[in-house]
Parts: sequence; structure tokens; C-alpha cells
Amino acid sequence: MSDHPVLHVKGRVLAGPDDVRDELWVVDGRISHDRPGGARDVRTVTGWALPGLVDAHCHVGLGAHGPVDADEAEKQALADREAGTLLIRDAGSPSDTRWVDDRDDLPKIIRAGRHIARTRRYIRGYAHEIEPDDLVAYVAQEARRGDGWVKLVGDWIDREVGDLAPSWPRDAAEAAIAEAHRLGARVTAHCFAENSLRDLVEAGIDCIEHATGLTEDLIPLFAERGVAIVPTLVNIATFPRLAEGGESKFPRWSAHMRRLHERRYDTVRSAYDAGIPVFVGTDAGGTLPHGLVAAEVAELVTAGIPPLDALAATTWTARAWLGRPGLEEGAPADLVVYDTDPRTDVRVLADPRRVVVNGRVTA
Repeated sequence: MSDHPVLHVKGRVLAGPDDVRDELWVVDGRISHDRPGGARDVRTVTGWALPGLVDAHCHVGLGAHGPVDADEAEKQALADREAGTLLIRDAGSPSDTRWVDDRDDLPKIIRAGRHIARTRRYIRGYAHEIEPDDLVAYVAQEARRGDGWVKLVGDWIDREVGDLAPSWPRDAAEAAIAEAHRLGARVTAHCFAENSLRDLVEAGIDCIEHATGLTEDLIPLFAERGVAIVPTLVNIATFPRLAEGGESKFPRWSAHMRRLHERRYDTVRSAYDAGIPVFVGTDAGGTLPHGLVAAEVAELVTAGIPPLDALAATTWTARAWLGRPGLEEGAPADLVVYDTDPRTDVRVLADPRRVVVNGRVTA
């Protein structure tokens, strides 16, 4: 035995939506479904256990004006941990957060490198801002820097148009996505608008963030290609405020943002009904606080996704999509324990009883 304590989790262990066990053990920081021989100083935790929650759209190391220092990034990661988020897909950050990998008390991060945006077509200080001729090279660079993902900014306000507009010509997107795939990386894109989606999906993209522009005519295309969406509804809730702030200068954009906000729940439910994979992401970082994963799961339920499937979108299916284990034998012991069954009321997620990271109880 190492210096990791032996942990005995009793009650109901939700290893899968229909795989409910009475107990599990944590030995040397890893899951065991068999009682260890010779264990001493065993600590017992009781309740309903889930794999550590997944935030599939989060930004550790990003603040309102761009990169933040390591102390602030640590606070962000700790806020996510306290909320039960133990696996993060960092969907674009200008900060180097590799130091987190050396900390066994922080969530695990799957990085997408830094955002790649069109020149002067994104939030200042966040992204590489480039022109289409350079897109393939920058995608290759970020594919090598990331952990199997690359993040594009697929659309943003075009000040000459006065509204949201696509960032990339179809041929540039096709070449860049093909290069990422050649290097073994998947590609996702920030997309608010309708008119950026078809080209990106037909170009082979793997995921769309926000996807507020997903319309009935595009839904079959997403479903056929298996393109996932991460709606970030807690972020979409800010659209009315953003629209109000831009009303005088960009009235067309403001009206568009309000329409996207008004139909947000119908958009998500229609995607789910069509079989499009939907995952939980908060868009924490930038201007949103960290630790909002429970609120995002609740938003998916409000949109009409059944509670068990909304829960799966931040646990079992999310981990499988990202290629990370849950509560399987030998997996790192990242789990969250609750007082009552989160399958029947996802609001339970807002109040974890215990958070276990790499086999140690941290909260």
C-alpha cells in the first residue's frame, strides 16, 4: 500500500445509468470493486456516488481580458473541483496550464490549445487572430499543443455587416479540419449563428459549441454526421444583456442575439430528439465564474432533456466521448458522493457531500 488512504464507498455506486453497486474501494488512488486484503485505517464514505463530473466547455487560465496568472487559474480549478467537476475539456485558453497535470488534487484537463479566430473577429486577448491562408498552420500548431482537440471561432460579429457572420471560407475550414484529423485531433468551433454551421459540418468538424443557430433544416445533417453539441445554456442566458449593450451600435446583431436566446430551449430539445449527442459545458472563464456544472445540468432538464440523460451528459457518456474512464476497475478514483439519488433530481448535484480526487477526499 502507498501513502494513499484506503477508502470504502458504501451506499449506491452509480457506475453507469443502470449499473448500480453497493460499494467500491479505493486502493492506491484507484478504483477497485473487490475488497482489498490487509487494508488498515480504512475511511468509509456513504451516499450516492457518481464519476467525477465533466465540464466539456471550460476555460482554466482565462479571465475577462485574456490570460490570468497561475494563482488565479488555481482558484478557477479549485472552484470547479468543489462543484464536483473533476474532468474539464478546456475549450481554448491562452495560458499554459500544464502545471495542473502535476497536481493530484486538481481536476484533470483535456486541452484544445488556444482559440483560433479571424483577425479582429473575437474577444481581444483570447485568440490567435489570423487570416484564412494561415489557418492550416495554426490548427497544426494547436493540435500539437493540445490534448486531442483544436478550437476554432466559427463566427463572430462582422462590424461591416452589423451582425454575426462566418469566420472561415469553406475550403479553408476543410483543409484545416483535415490537417487536425491527420494529426489525431478533433476539432470544435464556437458558433452562435445559423449561417456558419453547414460549411463546418460538411467540412468534417466533430463538435459545435453553443449551437444556438441550429435550425430544423440543419438538424438532420448534424445527426447524420454524428456532430456533438455543447449548448452552454448558462452562458446563453447572458444574451439579452449583451444585446442590450450593443443595441445602439449594432441593432441587427442585438435583435439576432435575442432571437437565438428566445428559442434556446427548443433548439436543444430538437437536437436531443434527433439523436444529436448533447454534452454539459458551462463556458466558465472569461466573464463567467467557475463551478456552474450543476446549473448547466439543470438547464438541460429545463430544455426538456430527461434527467437521466442530462446526468449522463456530465458523467458516463461525457467521459466515454472524451475517452476517459469513469468508475471502472483500475481507473483513477475521481468521484463525487451525494446524500440522495441524483438520477431522480439533478438539483442534488449542487450540493456534493464528498469530492474524491485521485483517491483522496478533498471536500
